[in-house]
Amino acid sequence: MGVHGHEVREPEPPVAFLDSLVLGEWEDRVQRGLFRYDVTACETRVIPGQYGFIAQLNEGRHLKKRPTEFRVDKVLQPFDGNKFNFTKVGQEEVLFQFEASEDGEVQFHPSAPIDVENSPSVVAINVSPIEYGHVLLIPRVLECLPQRIDRDSFLLALYMAAEAGNPYFRLGYNSLGAFATINHLHFQAYYMALPFPIEKAPTKKIISTGSGVKISELLNYPVRGLVFEGGNSLEDLSNTVSDACICLQENNIPYNVLIADCGKRIFLLPQCYAEKQALGEVSSELLDTQVNPAVWEISGHMVLKRKKDYEEASEENAWRLLAEVSLSEERYQEVNALIFEAIARGDDANGGVAESVIGEADAKPKSGGEVDAINKNSCPAMVSGTPECLVLQ
Repeated sequence: MGVHGHEVREPEPPVAFLDSLVLGEWEDRVQRGLFRYDVTACETRVIPGQYGFIAQLNEGRHLKKRPTEFRVDKVLQPFDGNKFNFTKVGQEEVLFQFEASEDGEVQFHPSAPIDVENSPSVVAINVSPIEYGHVLLIPRVLECLPQRIDRDSFLLALYMAAEAGNPYFRLGYNSLGAFATINHLHFQAYYMALPFPIEKAPTKKIISTGSGVKISELLNYPVRGLVFEGGNSLEDLSNTVSDACICLQENNIPYNVLIADCGKRIFLLPQCYAEKQALGEVSSELLDTQVNPAVWEISGHMVLKRKKDYEEASEENAWRLLAEVSLSEERYQEVNALIFEAIARGDDANGGVAESVIGEADAKPKSGGEVDAINKNSCPAMVSGTPECLVLQ
């Protein structure tokens, strides 16, 4: 009890600075009318069932989203400056620079100058948003990198997830051939105040690397994939996942990545939906929905474009669509063999020895409470203000 009988309340935990900055800057762009539609007006509901798939009716995204301008059968394609890329976005769409700090302290510089020779990494709005706070992280924007993951860019994405300090803020990545629509290196991120179904799926441990990264596989989920967590450092975790992504890229295997749990849990999902489309192996019923299953849909946030599909949304329908995304069991095992070989090479280069452990399955889906019980993993980061002097074409 406090003075004069008034109860003394514990102070609310502070909101992470990056978190409040993203939301504040994003809301400012809403007020300026920079988005193509009001995503907060989109109907959203949780579909009844064991996993709680989330359905959203987003007709505006379908009508106003930028079309894909490149081949869908090649994961690695050279950057083409004649096609849309992020050097062509409006200056007002860029929110701030984001980079690792040299001294380990989080800093904010409201009017930071742009060092054009050391191309800045920037955060910009997605003008065709899926959810509130939908932004893009564009590593080294002026280098005009194609959509391909490397070790440095992936570590930057993990830093952003960790620094946001919010379990409802996830980052996603789509490779070419897995429904990336722009061939300029970028990650997506947004807020969803619910656990994604994929985060609740049971897993089975396959292996631990010499650097302490645990690799598991998803069980009882419509899309086969791997889950990475742990490691002696954030960089160890990042290197292991990026080595796996680089392996998939070099073998022309499309894939999606979800970065969850403030950067501590990463889902890697090779997929073949576009390939099946091209071969005429997807039913007309699924094609008619015009849903392109990228990272968010695979994670369980079903962005639907027709009112009919939204009204008829069910766990069975979501499962049927996502099952078409997944590699067959035989192909999945072949791809895993390639991934583990690539990770082992990276581990050997760092002096590690992988420990092969076939663990027992976590037979039950994780509860929402388990998903939410996340300890903040701090990381050094530096956020700079809106880059007003960044020269965009």
